[in-house]
Amino acid sequence: MANVVVVGAQWGDEGKGKIVDWLSERADIVARFQGGHNAGHTLVIDGTVYKLHVLPSGVVRGGKLSVIGNGVVLDPWHLVREIATLRDQGVEISPDTLMIAENTPLILPFHGELDRARESQNSVAKIGTTGRGIGPAYEDKVGRRAIRVADLADDRTLELRVDRALVHHNALRAGLGMAPIDREALLAELRAIAPQILPYAGPVWKVLNEARKAGRRILFEGAQGALLDIDFGTYPFVTSSNVIAGQAATGTGIGPGAIDFVLGIVKAYTTRVGEGPFPTELTDEIGQRLGERGHEFGTTTGRKRRCGWFDACLVRQTCATSGVRGIALTKLDVLDGFDTLKICVGYELDGQRLDHLPMAAEQQARCKPIYEEMPGWQESTEGARSWADLPANAIKYVRRVEELIDCPVALLSTSPERDDTILVTDPFAD
Repeated sequence: MANVVVVGAQWGDEGKGKIVDWLSERADIVARFQGGHNAGHTLVIDGTVYKLHVLPSGVVRGGKLSVIGNGVVLDPWHLVREIATLRDQGVEISPDTLMIAENTPLILPFHGELDRARESQNSVAKIGTTGRGIGPAYEDKVGRRAIRVADLADDRTLELRVDRALVHHNALRAGLGMAPIDREALLAELRAIAPQILPYAGPVWKVLNEARKAGRRILFEGAQGALLDIDFGTYPFVTSSNVIAGQAATGTGIGPGAIDFVLGIVKAYTTRVGEGPFPTELTDEIGQRLGERGHEFGTTTGRKRRCGWFDACLVRQTCATSGVRGIALTKLDVLDGFDTLKICVGYELDGQRLDHLPMAAEQQARCKPIYEEMPGWQESTEGARSWADLPANAIKYVRRVEELIDCPVALLSTSPERDDTILVTDPFAD
């Protein structure tokens, strides 16, 4: 039985929610391994739309165990609200269907306050964060002053953890002209939320390793996209965690040998939310057309996404750094009706041709895309469920993408509906 890691291979918003949902039907466990509620997945099941932010996509499928791993930073108040919303939609969530790693760090109210204060006062270069406290929570984790899920179970430990965090944060807030944190109010909030979170807490690493030995299928679900990875993304315009596939192991406590297949989710064009370099961005009517046809607005923030042509250089990089063995190509139908399509096959920088995006931000900003043109198609690909349903030029486009990124297409998605999917290679049949 293969265990599969799903990662976004661009800047996020590639359609991971649908693909994870499609795969989760055949998995026994679905595990989130990084990020926070700054991510967003939209699932469409039998006409019902589910919007998930921190819960794994498997929660909407009965009979699955959903797991939030230690690589995630968790806002407990948001989690309670998200659970309540899904319950109102008829989704059953209980400690039998959801487990949170005991060593998961918490996002606290002052993390969001700090996040927003920094972004509003940054006159040099805005990062474009969601303001939800993700970055400051990861900083506290690395700084060894985080409050973790397990700490909620012991009041004395909780007080010690809070005091350690406030020494740092109150000094920081003073420098930003912010009022100090009300210690007693924060403790009261944490004591109140603890009974709603602790029933889900457990040794995720142990449960996953036992499941693996028992031959159960585990689906590891990433958030955001590999180009937002803290190490390999377009730094500093990135998220605060590792997004590439290797994080699935450290973010859940299962060894890297447990990963059998890495599936990269790739949109048939390119989008990005927020600030940062974007070599193939289109600010003309073509970019607007892609955004309108693709409904390119963030699930979490509602922000309009920047749109551009497919960048094969970037996807080839992310397939390499994540060890992607197959891609799921999504939103092919958005390209219907274009007379000509373009694919970025390289960059020009100071008269030199590059086959990858350099790490230096100043060089990234100056890279100009080198395009290859392909004929488009006028027929509709929406809802196609077999290669025979696709126009010849659409098939040529897909095959050229495979060649340029040096990775085969395992799945092809042609609409938000989960069944509008062409299966080429079954990741679980490894």
